[in-house]
Amino acid sequence: MVGRALRARQSGFGETALPSQFSIVISSFAFPPPNLHAVCVPRKDESNEPKPSLLEKWGGFVKFSHTIFALPFALASMVLAARAGFAVLDLEAQEAAPLMKLGWPGWKLFGLILLAMITARTCAMAFNRIADRKFDAANPRTKDRHLPAGKISLTSAWTLCILSALGFIATTYGIDMVRDAHQGRLVCFFLSPVALLFILGYSLTKRFTDFTHVFLGIALAIAPIGAWLAVNGSFDFSPDIKDPLRHSAFLPTIMAASVVLWLIGFDIIYAIQDFEFDRDHKLHSLVVRWGPDNALTASLLMHMLLLALLTLFGLFAAFKMSYWIGLIIISACVLLEHWIARKRSLDWVQRAFFNLNGVVSMVFLIMVVTEVSLVGRFVSWRLW
Repeated sequence: MVGRALRARQSGFGETALPSQFSIVISSFAFPPPNLHAVCVPRKDESNEPKPSLLEKWGGFVKFSHTIFALPFALASMVLAARAGFAVLDLEAQEAAPLMKLGWPGWKLFGLILLAMITARTCAMAFNRIADRKFDAANPRTKDRHLPAGKISLTSAWTLCILSALGFIATTYGIDMVRDAHQGRLVCFFLSPVALLFILGYSLTKRFTDFTHVFLGIALAIAPIGAWLAVNGSFDFSPDIKDPLRHSAFLPTIMAASVVLWLIGFDIIYAIQDFEFDRDHKLHSLVVRWGPDNALTASLLMHMLLLALLTLFGLFAAFKMSYWIGLIIISACVLLEHWIARKRSLDWVQRAFFNLNGVVSMVFLIMVVTEVSLVGRFVSWRLW
């Protein structure tokens, strides 16, 4: 009633003026007196707040928390590689390294693999932000990123990128020296420039190809391949042991193919946010080429193929019940992501991209670690 009275008064509807007392009451609701206490409270002196350190700026610049996407697949491959490495050892060597059977390659190798993943991902992300800084400045969604917003300098960004690249190459050398299998064979070290070429080159692909999502998938698929090589130093598709398929290089290969399909699918969904901007600025993607609706259909197809490959992966690895339970969770996350992409607004796409895909990668790691390290000793049933 108060709202109708105010609207009647403001529009001039009605002939009768409101009583002065009633006007005062209405005014007190519509225009409340100022909060004198709030006015008198002095403002916080922001100049005394501690400024973020260079490391904190760099961490925010490359979104360090997003390492969760590729890292779990690398660690899962590491666990499987350690199990495979144990299977080819003689009895004396197996007794000396019993934890390898449970997927543990040792603290030194684990730490170096972790460091290699962090430095490679940091280098790739820093280069991506450098290469796209002009587009980021023009895009309303990305204009507040560190470089266009002036939070860090271009020199600082290049410094982080170069240091990370050098750190990655040095780490791969350390991996080759520490690894027990084929120790001293510089396979990771010699392949490190190739890995950098792929993970850095992705950032430039949107300028000349619509299939930029495929290049991103390949860049992240290097993680499980590299982790397998870090532990075993070779790729053996038919080891001369009992049950060779379970311990063969087919496992990281299928895992890498799964990562490619997974990345293509969710990167298409993520690219929908910038459909109009990319189209107007002549940037390439499957979303621009096919339109959002058709691109979403292609994304769903990629994720259906992903689930099929993960099923094949579980069969090849001879995994048991816990893996299939985890696969159901992953399937639910994938389907929910596509429902959100089709039915919700673009701000929900961000949630689908980060939260759900983070769950997918972590659930996959938990599945593999559980199967290799725990379930084999307690459960004998398997889907085979």
